[in-house]
Amino acid sequence: MNKVVKWVLIASGVAVVGVAGFYGVMMVAVAAAFGAFDPTYTQADLIENYEARATQLRALNAYINTITPADKSVNIEFDGQRTLAIFHVRATGYNSSNWDVKWDSPKADSLLQQLGWTRQTLTTLYDKLDEADCISIASGEPSNIGYKRSGMGKFSYNIFAQPMSDSLSRQYSSSCTYIIYKPGVVLEYGGGAIGPQCFPGYQGKNRSF
Repeated sequence: MNKVVKWVLIASGVAVVGVAGFYGVMMVAVAAAFGAFDPTYTQADLIENYEARATQLRALNAYINTITPADKSVNIEFDGQRTLAIFHVRATGYNSSNWDVKWDSPKADSLLQQLGWTRQTLTTLYDKLDEADCISIASGEPSNIGYKRSGMGKFSYNIFAQPMSDSLSRQYSSSCTYIIYKPGVVLEYGGGAIGPQCFPGYQGKNRSF
């Protein structure tokens, strides 16, 4: 074989392998970004945690709605002790959505000031979530307490302080993303940007799992 042709073929093979390797690495990186290698959880895990930590979950519900000003709402998710993966603050005519906020950043200072919170408030909230083995909480009636992320989805609890109306109960019952577990407790599965949007194992209108 002509030497020139031989080396061209070898170079082409290396290039193909290199490109394939590059795209392989990129695919792994994208999969990791979307939680493909994160631990997975189930509806059973969600229920088991509630049964083990119902008191802590109720305490979280009371705490978040006590510390949040009546004219505002907050949605906060912790990523370790020094980063807030989500720190959204809303008020009438105002919506501030924030991701990956460092505890000691000027952005955190501004958001804490809007809520009348301090960093000790964040520490207390983090500790209460940790006691409930949860990662996030949103104020309101009901409050929404995030249990764990599972891939792109997230399992959570909607905890009511007051009895649900019949109309609201019907709304929850007709959706594949909710399960009325107990009075004042609605389980939720949010599917995220991609993937299944219903509770894993959902079989349709018969609400069979």
